[in-house]
Amino acid sequence: MNFDDVSADIESVVLTPEEIAEGIARMAREIERDFAGETPLLIGVLKGAVMVMADLARELNIHVEMDWMAVSSYGKSTKSSGVVRIVKDLDISLEGRHVLIVEDIVDSGLTLSWLLENFSSRQAASVRVATLLRKPDALSVEVPIDYLGFDIPNDFMVGYGLDFAEAYRNLRGVGVLKPSVYKD
Repeated sequence: MNFDDVSADIESVVLTPEEIAEGIARMAREIERDFAGETPLLIGVLKGAVMVMADLARELNIHVEMDWMAVSSYGKSTKSSGVVRIVKDLDISLEGRHVLIVEDIVDSGLTLSWLLENFSSRQAASVRVATLLRKPDALSVEVPIDYLGFDIPNDFMVGYGLDFAEAYRNLRGVGVLKPSVYKD
């Protein structure tokens, strides 16, 4: 879906599909360098990371394995509640594995902080983080980001996996959603 299809709902375009592809390629080259000789386990955080995970995995020129985890801290709100709930756990053991968490966005950092602690307790050999987007002004807890696509403003974004009430995930780019769409 293109921005033209939802132009009445989008305030501004933040990242075009071409810019996203460039960011994913840059991250992939860094990951290939750091995981040379390893087979990392990529863990996508559902649902938002589906687009990032698919494009990143296809861009990587190393062997990888993939698994998915679904956690929730948003519900139908535009802000994280900070309370993390596992909706779907992993199918693969992390013990002794080099893990790469793949996220669409890190905003408050609370969910990612919880994931890092959780994965560490599962005896992963190492845990690194790749995220397409980070909102530095929204961080409420410091979290390490090993591979970063872009820093973005602290606006409510949709597209490329980011949603509002399950809509807009399939936009090919990332844009700011007009407040009139999500405010009563």
